[in-house]
Amino acid sequence: MVNIDMHSHHSTLRERIVEHVFVGEALRTLWRRGITDVEILRSEFDAHGYDLVMGRGQIVRHIQFKTGIRGKPSPVSVARALVEKPSGCVIWISVTLDLDLGPFWWFGGAPGTPLPELSSFASPKRSGRRETGDRPLRTNHSKVPSKLFRRIDTMDEILETLFGSLPAGTAPILDTADSTDDTLDSELCGPL
Repeated sequence: MVNIDMHSHHSTLRERIVEHVFVGEALRTLWRRGITDVEILRSEFDAHGYDLVMGRGQIVRHIQFKTGIRGKPSPVSVARALVEKPSGCVIWISVTLDLDLGPFWWFGGAPGTPLPELSSFASPKRSGRRETGDRPLRTNHSKVPSKLFRRIDTMDEILETLFGSLPAGTAPILDTADSTDDTLDSELCGPL
């Protein structure tokens, strides 16, 4: 049974799981619409303000993920380096104790436009304390008020927010009337 302590004791694992589930759900949603021309690139480390890059056509999104078990975010620490990316954004994902995703909270511009300027926001304090007990500022981050995040309820909506209007096509359909299971497997997988 999952309890709330798991979310704090294993926060890095939780973030990785949520990121993988988000990518899987995004790709499955796109697949169901017949969209297969999406690229996913994962950052090795979070030095430039983003966790993931998603691209489709000319739109390339540098995404910083945040997660929480609350219904909506409190002020969010956003890396200032994300402003330098051509179309940076932040997606705060509300999760249940069992890591079901949604709703999503969005902070960013339209496809192809940069993240709004962050320099007017105060720097948040680090979560860890120094030996002296003080918590220094994270000067390379801005504390973005939660009121600037827009609620998005579905994966379809978040994908259209990321990439703009998407075709409402359907996933590939197989005509199985004249094929056996073995024939379908070899046609789908290719020669062995």
